[in-house]
Amino acid sequence: MKKKFVLTLTCASLLVGISTGVYAATNLKKIEAYINTTMKVRVNGKAVQLNDDKGLALQPITYNGNTYVPVKGLGNAMNVPVIIDSKTNEVIVGEKVNGTPLNAEKFDSIHSTKDPAQTTFQGKNYKEAWYNHTDSDPQAPSLFMTPNKKYQKLYLKMAAIDQEITDVKITDLDNNVLLKDVGTISVSDGMKDIEVDIGGVKTVVVEFQLKQGGGYLVPLIASYYK
Repeated sequence: MKKKFVLTLTCASLLVGISTGVYAATNLKKIEAYINTTMKVRVNGKAVQLNDDKGLALQPITYNGNTYVPVKGLGNAMNVPVIIDSKTNEVIVGEKVNGTPLNAEKFDSIHSTKDPAQTTFQGKNYKEAWYNHTDSDPQAPSLFMTPNKKYQKLYLKMAAIDQEITDVKITDLDNNVLLKDVGTISVSDGMKDIEVDIGGVKTVVVEFQLKQGGGYLVPLIASYYK
């Protein structure tokens, strides 16, 4: 997820650590570390208290000259979701997706935005999205993305804002082949899920008609390739 945060800590370096509890796994090494109760953490200039999901206070740990900050507590302070997946042995920071987010590959960034006022739909902030709203004449936008023949499926999310979106077509740009005729997306559809076969496709274009007083939102993280 391409999102920058400004953190200030009173130490030379920052590493992310996890409170793992007691495990019998052979890939874990026992260490002797120190809880650093005097260290302060600032997020975007504001001092914060790191807490776990139950609201209990967490403290940084110092080990071998490095400082480890509980990733769950840091995520809570930043309002960024953090998932500890014990099955895959992974720490997932940010929104969890089942494939490769659209913004991980080349895409048309002209109408992309990270402004929460534009990326939030029905109470959920999608963090980064294609967004546009017109109060003038109707428009016929085109959205370009480049899976570059690396994926088999495109899972696209798209929402109509204030007015329905019509004549939605998804095309293989290089071969001028229609991949999917979606038709109309109405306001009542909410965030519509669209699945498209894109095996062997280099560049995908989404074309549609936007009515006066209407808009669209396409999340660039929640939409993904697979």
